[in-house]
Amino acid sequence: MAEAPETPDLPVLDLRNVGVRRGREVLLAGVSFAVRRGSIHVVVGPNGAGKSTLLAAILGQTSFTGSIVAAFRGAGRIGYLPQSFAVDRTLPVTVTDFLALARQRRPVCFGVERSARQRIETLLSRVGLSGLGERPLSVLSGGELRRVLLANAIDPSPELLLLDEPASGLDEVAIGRMEQILLALQREAGLSILMVSHDLAQVRRLADRVTLLNRRVERDGPPAEVMTADLPEVLLAARWAAVPEAAGAAGE
Repeated sequence: MAEAPETPDLPVLDLRNVGVRRGREVLLAGVSFAVRRGSIHVVVGPNGAGKSTLLAAILGQTSFTGSIVAAFRGAGRIGYLPQSFAVDRTLPVTVTDFLALARQRRPVCFGVERSARQRIETLLSRVGLSGLGERPLSVLSGGELRRVLLANAIDPSPELLLLDEPASGLDEVAIGRMEQILLALQREAGLSILMVSHDLAQVRRLADRVTLLNRRVERDGPPAEVMTADLPEVLLAARWAAVPEAAGAAGE
């Protein structure tokens, strides 16, 4: 991913003709859209549309054609909340231990430093988990674990936060808490958020702009233009026609 010169009018992220392929299979072809600074931009699409692969391309985890240009103002840090995270239930790792791994030089097995512990307590407060620092990761609910991962993603403060299905598997209460945190991050820190979501109700509540992806961009614009009454049927019936090899490649 390249960086653009610092200009206030530039989008924080600009994707142009991005393509990814796996062998002979085209996963993404000619994907172009921009993420405005300080916005919540949501990508929707059917299963297999290339949504997670698109995030992987932005993170530099898969090769791609085309260009992905970021216009960062600071260190250019990107926070990432994965769709799933496996917890080894045989390891006695607490929430504080987990978050301390990246917040102190001393190995966690020798204890958590006071400065790291204070930093972690502040982080947990930001995501509504005050007092849960000594709870083992293995006993957290899905919503609590997702918020611990979010806490990890937002410290140090990123300029761009990538979220892959943050509401997947959560109940309505946990989804509501997650949405409140994201809106607060956007409002208070001016954070730019690019989120993949299958929850159309959530998209309507949060999104400033929506991109409908089906290995290529089918629609891109304000929620009122993309989230039309026929969208559920479009997603259910989506079938991707073969893309000519010259078109390019990226996928889910």
